Order: sequence, then C-alpha cells, then structure tokens
Amino acid sequence: MANQYDLIIIGTGTAAMVAAMRVRAAGWSVAVIDHRPFGGTCALRGCDPKKMLVGGASALDHVRRMSGNGVAGDVHIDWPELIAFKRTFTDPVPEKHEHRYEEKGIHTYHGHARFAGRNSLTVDSENLEARHVLIAAGAEPIKLHIPGEEYFATNEDFLAMERLPERIVLVGGGYVASEFSHIAARAGAQVTILQRGERMLTHFEPELVGWLMDKFGEIGVDVRLRTTVQAIEKKGAGFVVRASSESGDTTFEADLVVHAAGRAPALDALDLETGGIATENGRLKLNEHLQSVSNPAVYAAGDAAQQGPPLTPVSSHDGKVVAANLLEGNRHTPDYRGVPSVAFTIPPIAAVGLSEEEARQQGLKFQTKSQMASNWFTARQAAEKTYGFKVMVEDDTGRILGAHLVGPHADEVINLFALAIRHDLTADNLKTTMFAYPTGASDIGYML
Repeated sequence: MANQYDLIIIGTGTAAMVAAMRVRAAGWSVAVIDHRPFGGTCALRGCDPKKMLVGGASALDHVRRMSGNGVAGDVHIDWPELIAFKRTFTDPVPEKHEHRYEEKGIHTYHGHARFAGRNSLTVDSENLEARHVLIAAGAEPIKLHIPGEEYFATNEDFLAMERLPERIVLVGGGYVASEFSHIAARAGAQVTILQRGERMLTHFEPELVGWLMDKFGEIGVDVRLRTTVQAIEKKGAGFVVRASSESGDTTFEADLVVHAAGRAPALDALDLETGGIATENGRLKLNEHLQSVSNPAVYAAGDAAQQGPPLTPVSSHDGKVVAANLLEGNRHTPDYRGVPSVAFTIPPIAAVGLSEEEARQQGLKFQTKSQMASNWFTARQAAEKTYGFKVMVEDDTGRILGAHLVGPHADEVINLFALAIRHDLTADNLKTTMFAYPTGASDIGYML
C-alpha cells in the first residue's frame, strides 16, 4: 500500500525547506525526496561553498593590492587547506537538514523520484501518494551536444577538488566562469575562458563588465570571446579542447574542463508525462500561482519553476508563495521586483532593476549617471582600481529604475538600491539618508 501525504516535495534545497516547514506547521503531513545529500545546490554545490573559496581569494588579492602600501610579505593560497575550510561548512549540512525535518515530523526519502500518476510517485521501490506535489528539484548543466561532453567537470566537481589543476578551461561566460576563474587564477592556475557570445556576464551592464574585464587580464585569465567549443578529447591525464572562432580553429590543452555554459531545470528523470504535467521548451508550464496548468495538484518553485531569476532568495520567495497558495487557495503570486544579482568576482559586480537598454525599450524617461570612480575614497583605501557605477532615475517620479555597481562593497551596497526599488523609495529618499562614513553605502548619494 502506498504511503499517503498531504504534500510531497521533490528536492531539499531552499525552496523545499521553506515550503515544507510552513506547510507542516499548519498540520499537513509532508515528505521530502532527494537522490543527493540533503541541502540543495546553494548550501552544498553552489553559492555558499563558492563564497568560502572567494573569501580566501579575496584575502590574497587584498594583501597583494596593499603590497607597497604598508603591507609586506609574500602570501599564497594553500588549496587543500581552503577546501578543508569550505568543508567545515558543507559537510555538516545534510545531517543538519535531515535532523531538522525529523524534528518537525517530516518524512524523508532517499532516491530518485518519478511520477507514477497525477498524484502518485515512486522512489526506487516505494510508492507514495499525495494531495499535492511540489517540484523543487533545482537545475543541472545544460547539454551542449558535443563530442566528449562526458569529460566536463561540473561546478560541484570544481568545489570539491583536493588539488588545484595547473591548466583549467572554463566553457561559458556567465557567473560560474567568471567567479571560478577569479578564484583559480589567484590560487595559481592557468585559466582560459571560452565564451561563444560577444561578451562576458551578459546579465550585467556592458560598460561595467568592460571595466571588470581589465581585472581578468590583470590576474592572467585568458578570455576568448566569440569562440565555440566543438569537441573535448582525452589526452593522457588531461584533455584537448577543440574550438572555432572567426580567426579559425584552435586547440587548448587542459587538466580540467569545467562546464559553465548554463543550467536548466532538472526535470528529465521525473517522468512528467505520466504525471500529466505539461512542459514547453524544457520548462514547466505554470500559471501565475506557480501551479501546473495541466495538473492542478502540482506546483513548482525555485530553479525548477524558472519564473524568476535563478537565485537563492527567489527560491525562498517561491517556497513561501507556494506554501501560502496550498494553505489558503491560489491567492498569491510571486513578486520579483528589486531582486539584486551579484557575480562574486574580485571585485564583485552587481545589478538590480532595469538595465539602461530595458528602460529605453519601455519608453521610460530617465536620467542616467555613470562613472568609473577609481579616484573615490572607497577605491583608494582598498588600492582597487576597478570601481564604478551606473544608476537610472525616472524623471517625473524620482524612482530608481536600475542600479549597477562594480568594485569594493558592490555586493552589499546593491541591497540598498534593491530596498529602494522594491519599496518605491525615491532618489531623494536615499540622498537624504545619513549613512555611516566612510563606508561603501556612503557613496550612494554621489551616485544619484
């Protein structure tokens, strides 16, 4: 006989945890399923462990920038020690998550979930039934359909490396390629990025990305734009990456080739057709309540839903929305206004709201203030040349339409612009706020 629940959640990441706890607190019977260690991408294979490695690389970079400015001595990254430090955080996560579920009376299943009907699932040999199912299975690297694709290392592989390879090739030009290249190059690896597009970090303002690209060159990262990978071949203990560009065919030798070319919802193994769950172009077809349009028993959240930006705060927000709709009926829709995004390069680049191009396409009337601010105190006190901003303010209302930052403290200061956008604060509201000085936030008034 099948085990029966009010809600079954596929996945154990941020969206799953938020929804499970809220629905269970209302008295529903809940089960969670994952074929991987409990905790999800962010805590185990993404943002948190990555940021711990960024911390080490940032400390090294700061010391080097301050060399000749009162800081003396040679420093380097001990990769095994840095990985061990990262594991002080990641290793306890699965047990903590399982214990938390157990404390709340939420049943846990380890294995691959597949739909066996519109309200039923199998987990290996066990049969489960539920009034509702939440798909929160996260995302996985997209298939590039090239020979040798099986040789790709994933973000998870990179973050677990016991030894830093001498030669690393990153395929792609987004967050993963940018962040991992900044870590690996500062740790002593020879790093090459092969990006098919015209530029790196296409989700950020072109001018600011241009300013940041100088840093890639400064730390020795070889960025090849308009370069398409055609194949990966094994060669001894390493690999040969074959690529083509406008100038012809090129080969790159590497000890590690990292997939950094994008991710898509991890749906293939779920047998969605059996569950009566419609998809389109590899994405779930959902209504405005994050509910399947073809099977109302099923909802989705986070990277699996792919309705908002693929960011951890969005997953948490989606989990809250789904839980509220399950408990109260479909009365809630997600609100993705003012979601900040950060690429943790060194220094970081950040954005919130509209890009300048998007604002123009919408026909908005606004003023733009943009500047490379290497001579400002925030940059000079950190001996960091890469510091700049672009901010757009609407003419009639004074609303902040978009804010884009690169440089020291950009990852923190962007949150104040996000607060303003989400809660309709004006440029004058920010300009008349007294921020602690000298801090990154105290520059905001000069950016408006």
